[in-house]
Amino acid sequence: MIDHLGINVADFDASKIFYDKAMAPLGASLLYMVPDEYTGGAKVGGYGRDRPVFWLSDSTDKPKSIQHVAFTARSRAEVDAFHAAALAAGGKDNGGPGLRPHYHPNYYGAFVFDPDGNNVEAVCHDAE
Repeated sequence: MIDHLGINVADFDASKIFYDKAMAPLGASLLYMVPDEYTGGAKVGGYGRDRPVFWLSDSTDKPKSIQHVAFTARSRAEVDAFHAAALAAGGKDNGGPGLRPHYHPNYYGAFVFDPDGNNVEAVCHDAE
């Protein structure tokens, strides 16, 4: 059910050095850095084996305690329904349902902030 998760780090470069070494014995490595135009200049990178599933985000512009978790949706309709339900439950929009091709061509996700400000996402990786 959990698709991927992310943590905020105080020093991205130091954390990258740590995780590069710590992940290597597990067969995982840094697979993707999100382009600056999508992060406002913050460093954001994803580790994994086949695809990024563990993300580091530079926390210089946000509280370190705010985290990110993404849940796997079985369809794009489930992503849409998640977003609507989360907003109806008091969540705040952080990016409505839609394609995010800067991750990969079929990445369809929606983002909300929960009552504590955590970034919660539903994502479907299927073509339709």
